Amino acid sequence: MDVLKGVLIESKKHYRDLGKRIAKNLKALPSGSIKKRKISGSVYYYLQKRVGKKVVHKYLGKENPEGLLKQLSERRALKVELKKVDEGLRVVRRAQGRKRA
Repeated sequence: MDVLKGVLIESKKHYRDLGKRIAKNLKALPSGSIKKRKISGSVYYYLQKRVGKKVVHKYLGKENPEGLLKQLSERRALKVELKKVDEGLRVVRRAQGRKRA
């Protein structure tokens, strides 16, 4: 039984550390989405994101923002990974019982 408790404690520590690393990486990446608008035959790109209760649009220019698109897709992938880490933590806590340590 002690071996199982040790494995659960190690798993919990692993998931917490992984969650912290993912959260740190998420903070470094931009949030929002790219919106393309066609105005008078020209295409313009905007970064759209929520700030508080407002939706804010930031002009990016006429060129397709490939680098920003890559960062936003990386952010989405990290959020999916963070959900998996949270689910892993829930499973470990359930396996440990009622204690929350």
